[in-house]
Amino acid sequence: MDLLLEPSSWAILAAIGFIAGFIDAVAGGGGLLSIPALLTTGIPPHAALGTNKLAASFGSSMSAFTYYKQQFFTPRFWYQAAIATFIGAIFGTGVVYLIDNQWLEKWLPLMIIFIAIYTLVKPNAMGSPSFSAPTQAPAKVKQWIQGLLLGFYDGFAGPGTGAFWTISSVSQYKLPVLESCGLARSMTCISNLTSLVVFFALGQVNITIGLSMGLCMMLGSFVGARTAIKFGVSFIRPLFITIVILMAINLAWSAWA
Repeated sequence: MDLLLEPSSWAILAAIGFIAGFIDAVAGGGGLLSIPALLTTGIPPHAALGTNKLAASFGSSMSAFTYYKQQFFTPRFWYQAAIATFIGAIFGTGVVYLIDNQWLEKWLPLMIIFIAIYTLVKPNAMGSPSFSAPTQAPAKVKQWIQGLLLGFYDGFAGPGTGAFWTISSVSQYKLPVLESCGLARSMTCISNLTSLVVFFALGQVNITIGLSMGLCMMLGSFVGARTAIKFGVSFIRPLFITIVILMAINLAWSAWA
């Protein structure tokens, strides 16, 4: 799938890739920047989704690795969630390729607005000093329900997946914010890679653009994850709320305007 772009278009994609990677590493939602940017290049919608998964896989891999290296993610505790996310992403990607998702576009802004309100009014929505990292694997049933639902959603649509993972992980497992971010980035990495394989098999990936944008996302994710780890919840919470609100406004404008 070849597409000739002007140098200015490459520069724009590179800049947006870096910013999207930074945002994704901290709060999630980078796809709301990268997918529209890809669509403006003339890539068809399904190919834009597939190409974005290639680019996002670079970013999510880097941020997941960064959180892991800083000991904010313990893989052996979360392999049930990983398997469930993998299965959910396969089904979600297959479904989005077959059907029109206009109904989701209408309701998604409301779901994301709910997250913003929940985070604003609930003091411990992003974690609490009393929350501690798990010393054993959380309940399998919770991991499977969360992984299947969010894996399916990321394969089917994607915007806000990181935010959904972060908030639901704090709520279900009482994780500190950085552990929740580490889990969110690791699981979105799995769903991105899984969805990418399906889109690639369907011939819906522009490899050149995806790789180029992915390298910029990787750099942005590295900087974003390091920044989040350095400054902690005092940096993550306001940025998270801001991104979620902007995400909701963007989606609502696109769906209802």
